[in-house]
Amino acid sequence: MHQQPQDVATMVFDWGSIKWLVTPDTVTDATSSFGEVVINPEKGHERHLHPDADEVLYVIEGTGRQTVGDAPEFDIAAGDAIWVAKGTMHSTFNTGWKPLRLIAAYTPGGEENALRGLPGFVELPAGTNPTWSPGAARG
Repeated sequence: MHQQPQDVATMVFDWGSIKWLVTPDTVTDATSSFGEVVINPEKGHERHLHPDADEVLYVIEGTGRQTVGDAPEFDIAAGDAIWVAKGTMHSTFNTGWKPLRLIAAYTPGGEENALRGLPGFVELPAGTNPTWSPGAARG
C-alpha cells in the first residue's frame, strides 16, 4: 500500500494539523495508525490520554517541551523518540520559531478517531492544504 499526503484528509486544530497516512479505517488489514503531526510555533495541545493504545512520537524537525505522566517536563528536538504507554497523560508544546513536525504511531490503531471530538476540530478533504496565519500566533 502506498499513501501520499495529498491523498488523505487533514485534521486541523487551533494548535496545528495531522495527516494520518495509515489507519485501520483507511488501509485494509492495518492494525496500527501512523501519521505526521505539525504543531505551530508557540502552540501545543492539552494533556490527554489514549485509553486503549500506546503511542510513539518521533521528532522530525523543530523543538518543543513534552510531558509524559508524572515525570518532569523535558525538551525534545529532531531525532528524539518518545514512548507513551496507554492510559498515560501527555502533551506536546512547540517552543521554537518554526513548525514542530512529529511522526505519531498508535498501537493498536484507531485512537485517532477520538480526536474528531475535540473542540475546534475541522477535517479538510484530501488535496486541501491547511492554512496558518503567523498573526494568529501573537495572541
